[in-house]
Amino acid sequence: MQAEPVPGDLTGNAATAARLVHRAADAGAAVVVLPELFLPAYHPPTLRADPDGTYLAADETRRVADARLDPLATAARDRGVVVVVGAAVRHHDGRPACASLVVDRAGGIAAAYDKQHLWGPDENELFAPGRRGATLAVDGWRLGLGVCYDGCFPEHGRAAAASGAHGYLCPSGYVVGSEHRRDLYYAARALDNTMYVVFANAVGGAEPWRFNGGAAVYDPEGRPLVRGGDSGEAVLVAVLDPAELAATRAAHSMLRDRLADQGEARTVLGG
Repeated sequence: MQAEPVPGDLTGNAATAARLVHRAADAGAAVVVLPELFLPAYHPPTLRADPDGTYLAADETRRVADARLDPLATAARDRGVVVVVGAAVRHHDGRPACASLVVDRAGGIAAAYDKQHLWGPDENELFAPGRRGATLAVDGWRLGLGVCYDGCFPEHGRAAAASGAHGYLCPSGYVVGSEHRRDLYYAARALDNTMYVVFANAVGGAEPWRFNGGAAVYDPEGRPLVRGGDSGEAVLVAVLDPAELAATRAAHSMLRDRLADQGEARTVLGG
């Protein structure tokens, strides 16, 4: 997905997410990925000013129960889809997280993954880094979870692939001016690890938080199967094909051939 949330309007943004889930389900989607912090919107001044209104509470099992999310839970349940959506979460121990919520096909909601690599001073002030990776299992597929800046680190995608992931889901928030990096990082993570990558991004907003879309699904060689424009709402649907995944991994065997020990780097002087 690429769409524009309203800063601080968690109720309205959840309704927008539900509307988009119905659109995606109508197009045949089984898993729906929405942008980073979509529920409160990626707008640090609002998150800072209204934590009670923008953060969701997670219990000790990471479950989230909040009536404002009922339309989204209902959409997932009624359409039989799994939804991954960005949120600001306060865990039971008080730890704040930039999280990916997973809404399951029964409408249950969990803070499944906390962003591990926090970007810039705003995120580092507002959130604590996540402590571990996470993998979503759906219909025989293993889908690693990342959030935005996580995908800038080859090691993060590689850890997902090493744990058996066939794909990598990255809700994100890329701003205008970052188009080159936006289009390079996630294609590279796909090819690095011969896995599908799903990249969701926000659009719209006011400077300096004006987002540039470009949502895409990349095949295991890093080619875009679908891609959104730099502006405007879009629902992009692609098929993840197990035969294509297997063929790519047979032809490009980096995951098998990588060395467990790369050796200590040394300086070689020419004479």
